[in-house]
Amino acid sequence: MKSINPATGEEIATHQEMTKAQIDTALDRAEASFGIWRETPIAERTTLLSALADAYHDHREQLARMATLEMGKTLKSALAEVDKCVAAFRHYAKEGPAMLEGGSIALASGGKADLVWLPIGPVLAVMPWNFPYWQVVRFLAPCILAGNVGLLKHASNVQGVAALMQDMMGVAGAPDGLFQNLPLRSDAVADIIADDRVAAVTLTGSEGAGRAVAEQAGKALKKVVLELGGSDPFIVMPSADLDAAVEQAVTARIQNTGQSCICGKRMIVHADIYDEFLERYAAAMAAVKPGDPFAEDSDMGPLSSAEQRQTVLDQIDKMIAAGATLIGGESMAGPGAYMRAGILTDVPVDPALMGEEIFGPIAMLFKAKDMDDAIAIANAIPFGLGSSVWTEEPEEEERFVRDVQAGMTAVNQMLASAPEAPFGGVKKSGHGRELGPFGLHEFMNLKSVYRK
Repeated sequence: MKSINPATGEEIATHQEMTKAQIDTALDRAEASFGIWRETPIAERTTLLSALADAYHDHREQLARMATLEMGKTLKSALAEVDKCVAAFRHYAKEGPAMLEGGSIALASGGKADLVWLPIGPVLAVMPWNFPYWQVVRFLAPCILAGNVGLLKHASNVQGVAALMQDMMGVAGAPDGLFQNLPLRSDAVADIIADDRVAAVTLTGSEGAGRAVAEQAGKALKKVVLELGGSDPFIVMPSADLDAAVEQAVTARIQNTGQSCICGKRMIVHADIYDEFLERYAAAMAAVKPGDPFAEDSDMGPLSSAEQRQTVLDQIDKMIAAGATLIGGESMAGPGAYMRAGILTDVPVDPALMGEEIFGPIAMLFKAKDMDDAIAIANAIPFGLGSSVWTEEPEEEERFVRDVQAGMTAVNQMLASAPEAPFGGVKKSGHGRELGPFGLHEFMNLKSVYRK
């Protein structure tokens, strides 16, 4: 497996895949580690989480630079990602003990049922490249708190990041086998899921990857959490603060060079303000500066690979063929997988077309006749991950929260994940939740203990 710098096209490193014998050894280590870690007092688990927060903080520059080199995000955004991981470790270290309190239920027949949260075993995480630290920490922090152990199958193009994450476990003083990086390709995942030493699996990735992993987990009768794709609506009504909405609509499409599952991709704007929004939005997107991700003045870096850029360009061509008009969005010449930010207008309201997630700095813009039309456009796709609604009318806000089909809705702001709140979607955006107490409890056994 090769790491290629998407800003230059140059090879960074080659990583050797694990052999079957090495995988078997890793699973043995995970099983042995779980036998010890599940008995470790909660206070010691939270101490490790605090030590991990310190390790990530102390090595933030090293960690961030590797992410920038391997997948092209700007250094400032990579540093912010590492800082977010620090916050998640600290959150679970501080709030974790309360999350593990089970409580008790009085029974009408007499007696009670005490509720006890117990760990379940090694959890396999199949993770993507776009937020290569944060996606993993969303699973890892609650995994450690629960008393489980982690196995990471990371994306092949961010193996340097994966190796550093394992290094941080050593820096923090984690026990042997508590978290292991498995340098593997996707075709090795099915056998690991089927192995009796693995208790559950979590995946962040595409709909296709989710289907494959869900099928494999189903055959093995194992718990699975899926955080899949999205083509999130970003609805703007006449009462909205248009300056703020335009600014955040730009950020939604250029953050991480548009390679984020929960940032608005379909800008659905009320007809009364559509023309003004488009004028401002087009000017702001045209002013976005792509460039060296290590440079302070770059608004966004390259896409994660030349192949990813070509995928986005092919999607644009498909939409233009269907009647859409492109403003900006050109591929840039020279080394590196760079392109300019752009807007597609006149996109047909076709579920198959607009439901195809564009993982790049391109927005789709739709004109809605009224609130009902905006909701209809928002829901006319198979995905339901996140959403963002912009209105100062309480009745409109209530209606959007109730009727927009999504696992998350941000009101008058761009959607962003937080360690304290549940994260996940509905429909073909997956099932289960990460983060908060909900992400912790997904991979725990809630045991009822009946007492007289």
